This record gives sequence, C-alpha cells and structure tokens, in this order.
Amino acid sequence: MRSKIRSYLRYVIALVVLTMLVGGAVIYYLQKSGVTPRALSPYVERRTSDHNPLIIKTGEWVGKALMLLDRGASKPHQNSPTIIGAQTSPRDQRHAARHEADRSVDNRSDILVTSSAQLVAALSKANAGDLITIMPGTYHVVGTPLIANRPGTAGNRITVRAIQAGTVFLEFNLGEGFQVSAPYWTFENLSIRGVCQHHENCEHAFHVTGGANHFTASNNTIRDFNAHFKINGSDGRMPDFGLIEGNTLSNTSARKTSAPVTLIDLVAASNWVIRRNLITDFIKDQGDRISYGAFAKGAGSGNKFEQNIVLCEHLLRGAAGQRVGLSLGGGGTGKDYCRDRRCITEQDKSIVQANLIASCSDDGIYLNRAAASVILHNTVIDTAGVTIRFPESSADVEGNLVDGPIRSRDDGLLRSKDNRETPIALLYLGYHPLRSLFLQAEAANFMSKDKLPHRSVTLADLPDLCDSTRPPTPSYGAFEDFSTCLLARPGTTQSAPPIPYK
Repeated sequence: MRSKIRSYLRYVIALVVLTMLVGGAVIYYLQKSGVTPRALSPYVERRTSDHNPLIIKTGEWVGKALMLLDRGASKPHQNSPTIIGAQTSPRDQRHAARHEADRSVDNRSDILVTSSAQLVAALSKANAGDLITIMPGTYHVVGTPLIANRPGTAGNRITVRAIQAGTVFLEFNLGEGFQVSAPYWTFENLSIRGVCQHHENCEHAFHVTGGANHFTASNNTIRDFNAHFKINGSDGRMPDFGLIEGNTLSNTSARKTSAPVTLIDLVAASNWVIRRNLITDFIKDQGDRISYGAFAKGAGSGNKFEQNIVLCEHLLRGAAGQRVGLSLGGGGTGKDYCRDRRCITEQDKSIVQANLIASCSDDGIYLNRAAASVILHNTVIDTAGVTIRFPESSADVEGNLVDGPIRSRDDGLLRSKDNRETPIALLYLGYHPLRSLFLQAEAANFMSKDKLPHRSVTLADLPDLCDSTRPPTPSYGAFEDFSTCLLARPGTTQSAPPIPYK
C-alpha cells in the first residue's frame, strides 16, 4: 500500500514538474516573441471559434483568463477633472490677454454671430485680423461644411471663438464640420458635437488641408466623430506648423463604422505640436476594429506629441478590437497620400514625450517606419507597451515608465536607455509591479502610493505632464506627482466640473 502511495506521489510530482517546465518554456517563447497576454487572448479565441462546443468554451475561458492576468478586473474609471484638456476658464493671464491683443489689431471690432447663417457669412467674408465671436447658444449645422478659405497672416490671425468655454454648442449633422484650407486660423473655446444618426456621416469636426498652415485649435471640447481632426495635404500643399492644444476629444459610444477612427489623424504634414489634450474613448466597432488616439504618418517630420493624457478606454470599456494610444506611422499610408509620394519612412525626427497613456487593448506607443524618433519620459499603464517596428524605424527610448514591454519587431532599431518596464513573462503571472505604484491605475487613479522611482541623471528643459518643475533627478515617466494635474476650484478642495455639453 505504501509503495503504491509513493508511486502515486512520484507520478504527481513528475506531472507538476513537467507542467511547470512546459509552462515555463511556453512563457519563455512568448517572451522572446514579444507576445503579451492581451495580444494572445483574441488569437486563442479566434482559433478555437470554429470547433466543437467544448473547444469553443475552452478557448473563451483561456482568452478571458489571459486578459484578466494582463489587464486585471475592469473597474469604473475616475472622472476627476485635470488641467489637461479643455477648461472653463483661461489657463493663465497671457491666454486671456491675447483676446485684447487680437481685438486691437487694425482697430477691428468683434464680428458677432448669433445664428448658423451668420457664422457661414462671417467665415466667407473673413479678413486677416478678424475676431469672429459666436454668442452663447446652440447652433445646428446641417449638410454643407463651414468653409474657412480666407487667409490670415502671422501678425493678423483670423479667430473663431466663444468668449467663454462651455457657452457655445455647435451640433454638426454632416460629414465635415469646419473645412480649413487657408493659413493662420484659430478656433477656441467651442463645444462641438457630431449628431449624425449614422456614424459614417460624421467624419471630422475639423478638416485641415492644403494651404492651412499655422492652424490652431485651443480649449475646445469635441465629441462623437470618427476623426475629430483630419489633417492632410492637397494639390501639393501641406498644412504645416499646426497646434492642437488643451482640447478634450472623446466619443460617447463606440463608432459603428468601418471608416478610420483616429481622433487626431495627421497625414503628410510636418512640425505640428499636439499638446496638453485629453483624448479618450475611441472604439471602432466595425471593419478591422483597429483605432488610434492620435497618429502622425505620411512622410511628415518634426511632429511632437507632448503632455497629453490618452485613455483608450475611459467611460467605454471592454469592447472587442485593438486600440493604440499614440503612434508615429499609424497603419501606414498609400503612396499617393504621402508628402514625398513614396513614404520610404512614415515619420522622421518626431517626438513623443511626457504623455500619460493608459487602458489600451494594444500598444500604448507604436512606431511604424518612423526614423530618428524620440520616446522620452512617458507613463504607459495597462497597455501592450511600446513597440518599434520595421527596419525603417529607429528610436531613442529613455526615462519611460512602462507597465509592459519596450520591444522592437521586424528589425526595428531600438536604443533603450534607463527605462522602467515589466517583462512579458511577469504579465503571464499576473504580476504588475509598476502598475502597483499607483493607488488604482485600473480605475484611472494615478496618485502614487509612495514616491515614484527617480533617475540618477539630469535632463535640461524636461517637461512634466502637469507643468510642475522637474527636480535635478526626475522620476521615471511623465510626471512627478499626479496630484498637481488635478483641477480644483480656487479656495476649495472640490474639483471643478469639466466643460458641459448641453
């Protein structure tokens, strides 16, 4: 009897050891191959979907288990307003004073708009230096885009604005809202929403094209479009040197369309700055189901994404599909749409720095044929990590805090220096040491439990997500203390409300 028990125990021990060895070998292979649990999960479910019911159920169970190990339990996100994104009041006195400077150019007065028809007329007759002020109210625009094709100048911009954010609501039931094809236009303090019954009919809030260089969008709240900003060349001209700053971009539901879903879709233009925007909830529910928060592609150069908060899944959670935070190169560009008509590289000398990117079913940062890139001091939580892909891609990746891997694929050139990352093998064990630095990262609460790890190097002029001063030896990632990003009403501890949409 005892000999039988000993034989049985040896069998069990041998089976356990064999299982551990096989499991370890599989995890080692997945680590070497760069396959994260959240990437393997849908693959397993697809491969088992056409078999008998037992295999289908097993595949579904394995897929859910892999996703749970990698992403954890889905929890409602915090909705605490931050200083990133649109605000109900100017950020500083310089921002407020600029209106008076604009008003005094050439002694021009405001052009006051109280109807959609008046707005169309004001745009069609605009001259350099005009300040088109839309009075408080809700404006419905149907059918024909709002055309901005009259040029401003460097010293005399044309500005379309609300005096105060949260008072002017533009409802667009059309494919494109503002079509901007001339230089030096500014749009600020507007609340814009797509209200098309069918999502494919609300493509862009802004289409910036051709000669629309030095375009600016500031402090706008924009919801429910496939691509809130579409930027591309036309007739051999490129809308370079644009600025998208301090806007809140989101969708209130998954987009039921097979058209591209990318909230800032930048193609072929160069020297744009995408700064201090809140970008959330960009789920593509049809077609390939691949979507992006923002990308720059099409053989442009010198573009910069900095101090943005990107939450791929914020109020909309758990849908199928792949969502990528920020990308240089996106999914690639057809040659006819490339700046050089070749797209040997999708991007050159572009920068991604000081961004917080979280809750993405795919990569937080993805480089596709993006040469001489800089990926500096980003915080990337609950994503598939950072990927540098294809031989044309090269990137200096430094000072990032990544809850996942930093890896190259398909011969991408990765120069990784002093980052904090989580090996893929640990993700398969459900272990997230960097995510656990924060109080409740899975609910978008990025307050740290203790001091974040600091680097031993000094970097000059390094931005902080929250506009705080960096110490001589900065912390890894985008910010020193996330509490400095939270927006409070003066004299209280209560958070100020976000800009409403009527």
